[in-house]
Parts: sequence; C-alpha cells; structure tokens
Amino acid sequence: MPPSQDASGPAPTLPKALGLLDVTLFFVTAGVNFQWVATAAVAGPLALTGWLIGLLAMSLPLAVCVVDLSSRFPQEGGLYVWTKRAFGDFPAFLMGWTYWMSNLPYFPGLLYFAAGNALALFGARFRFLDQSPLYYIAFSTAGLALGTWMNLVGLKVGRRLSNAGAWARWAGGIALVAAGAYAFFRFGSAARFDAATLRPTFAMKDLLFWSTIAFALTGLESASFMGDEIKDARRTVPRALFLAMPTIVLFYVLGTMAIVVSLPPGQATGLQGVVDAAAAMETRLGAPGLAAFVAFTVVVASLGSVGAWLGAVARIPFVAGIDRYLPAAFARIHPRWGTPHVSLLVQAGVTLLFVLLGQAGTTVKGAYDVLIGMMVLIYMIPFLFLFPAAVHLQFVGRDAAAPGCFRFRGARPLIAALGVVGFLTTCAAVVLSVIPAADEPNKPLAVLKIVGMTAVLLAGGVAVFRARRHRGAAEPGR
Repeated sequence: MPPSQDASGPAPTLPKALGLLDVTLFFVTAGVNFQWVATAAVAGPLALTGWLIGLLAMSLPLAVCVVDLSSRFPQEGGLYVWTKRAFGDFPAFLMGWTYWMSNLPYFPGLLYFAAGNALALFGARFRFLDQSPLYYIAFSTAGLALGTWMNLVGLKVGRRLSNAGAWARWAGGIALVAAGAYAFFRFGSAARFDAATLRPTFAMKDLLFWSTIAFALTGLESASFMGDEIKDARRTVPRALFLAMPTIVLFYVLGTMAIVVSLPPGQATGLQGVVDAAAAMETRLGAPGLAAFVAFTVVVASLGSVGAWLGAVARIPFVAGIDRYLPAAFARIHPRWGTPHVSLLVQAGVTLLFVLLGQAGTTVKGAYDVLIGMMVLIYMIPFLFLFPAAVHLQFVGRDAAAPGCFRFRGARPLIAALGVVGFLTTCAAVVLSVIPAADEPNKPLAVLKIVGMTAVLLAGGVAVFRARRHRGAAEPGR
C-alpha cells in the first residue's frame, strides 16, 4: 500500500506550509554546519582536498539521486517511501529506524558544539565552563526544548528557527571569509599550501576525518521527508536543491580556508575552531567584536539545524505509525497545531537520554567525539539503501514519470554510475567512523560505545518490526 494510507483509510492531512524559499533555506540549514568546517580545519590544508573529493564522491551522487527520486516520488516520508518502493517493507522500516535513530546522537553532538561556541559570547569570564559536563548538559537540554516546542506548534513557526539558522550561516560565513581574506592579504597564511600539504595520504590521522567529510555533505535528502507539507513538492524540492548547492559548497570550502589561513597548524579544534579562528583574526586585525559576532551566528545556526532536523526526521516515525510498524500513536496529528506531536515528543525524550549516555565515563571532548562517531556510523547506514534504491527504481521498479517531473538527460546510466560511487563512499565512511580519535584517552570504551550502541539500536529496530508485523498479522483486515 502507498505510505500515505494504511488499511484503515487515508492518512491524516498535514498542512502545506513550505514554499520554494523555505525549502531552499531548509537545505542550507540542513546541509551546512559550522561544526564540520571546524572539524575539517583540524586537518589543515588537506581539508580543502577532502572537500573536493567529498563533493565528487558524495555530494554530487546524492544530489542527482535525490532530485530524481523526490521529483518522481514526492510523498511524505521521502527516503522511507523510496526504499519501500524499491525493496519492500522491512528494508524501508530498518532504513527509517536507523535514519531516525541517527539523529538522536546528532542533536546532542550539535548542541555540544553550540554550547562550546556560546562561551565566546561572554569573553573569558565563563571560559571555565568549557570543561563542565553540567553546563553542556544544561545547554543541550534548553536547546532541545526550544527546537521541539517550535516544531510542535507547526512548521509555520518551526520554519522560523530553520530560516534563522540559514541566514546566520550566511552572515557568519561572510564575516569569517572576509576577515580571513583580509588577514591573508595583509599578513600571509598561517599554514603552508603546497603539493605536500594538499596531497591526500593513507595515514590513519588523515583517514579519520574522511567519514566526517562524507557525512557533512549529506542532508540533501532531508526536505523530502516533509513532501506532503511542501507546495508542489515535485518541482519545488529539485529547484530548491539546485539553488542551495552553490551556497553549501562555497561555505565549506571558503569557511575551512579562512580558518586554515588564520590559525597555525595544530591550533584548530573540532569544538571551537570557528570561534578560535575568529578570535585570532580579531587580534591580528584589531577588529573588536568579531569573535563574539561569529560565535552568535554559530549558536543560532546550530539551533536552526536542531530545529530543521527535529521537524524533518519526526516524519519518519509518523509515516511508520501510519503503516502500523510503530504504535498508532506515532501517526496522530495534534488537533490544534496539525503536527505529529507524539513523534516529536518521543524523539526529544530519547535524545535527552543520549546526551546523558554520551557523557557518561568520559570528558566533554571525549563525549563529543563518541557522539560524532556514533552519529556518522548510524546516519550513513540509510545511504546504503538510498543509492541502491535510486539505481533499482531506474531499471527494475521504474514508474512512468508523472507530468512535471524533473528528469536528467541520460538518467539511467548517470544514476547507475553515481549510485555506485555514492554507495562505495558510504561503505568507506561507515568503516572509518568506528576508529577512535588519536587523542581519545579510552579507545576501547569509545569503540564499545559506538559499535555497541549502534548494534543495540539496530537490534531494537528488528525487534520492533517483528513484533508489530506479528501483531498486525493477527489483526483482522491485515
């Protein structure tokens, strides 16, 4: 049956709240994050090579596949719908389960990043909180509550947080790049750019950040989860993606370059690298307030990402609830706000649990690294379904294109080639995400957390599917 209805009748109707500008800004918010600029900059000039390889190996294949699939199958549920059409119920549920669960460690990881950079708003007065788990937990809880509430009252309100995040990215990115360019032309680069520093290597310290690069260039599939809430989704999603892509690529490349030329090698950090670079520029250029301004945009942009992803991924358990693979409560629509409130509230509660579990038994940085590793591993698993589904639906389960569909010239060979490239990139990212950072003080515990929690989540998904399937088979009319 199509995901828009179950055995009992049509699915609840969701209001169409998102236009072309909203979806474009959503893609910028979902696809761009200061967090990954800072993480990539730790690798120095090599990060620029990483972005170029990531663009060709992940971003381009994903964009082409999403444009094709979202135009042909624009229904609510996005990747869940595409996987179900290609491979059936169980793969679709497992994909949706892992995609939904991947965002549970993503939110606290992103909120930790925002919390670390928020300290720069107050100068050195509160810098002592940088190593305080209590501060990071409190900030994460408050940010999660804000994003959940704004999505609960509807996308007409929730989109404001996402849109604010997109505008903050542009403002902070422009300030960072402009200051970095001025510092470069006035003082020169803090890092050396030559064949030796730009050439990719297979050293372990260089390999570890490739999975994060691949992860950073995803997010282009996100808006399609809200297909029924997008005006003319069949055409709006592809057009918005084409508009957002240049901003996403330029932001990552120029933002990383601004940090690399401003901070000496070894001084960039994954938690606060963006603000550290802005502070260095502020000192060198005599531009008071630059670091605080960039910190403010980082915090707003991060909260915008939390709001955007909270809204998007809550539609997965909502659709699974319609299909009766999750309890029917997940498919409920709030009578006043018209939102899947049960999905949103359950998601927020489990995310808070991940904040506490990730922090247990380690430092703030250790918790952040574990959250990033687990997030990348779980989040990349759904792409092991997306790329094969795109290829499969071109050759085996191909439907006739509806009027108004966007179609690439030579779509079959193009998507087949790019689907293979994207699938292989995803496999590599999955393997590399398990390896702990070199400075992780307790490597066995880090690996155990990443692999163990991932295994628990996958096993939980299998158990839920089997239980619901067994219960559904016993119900009349199923």
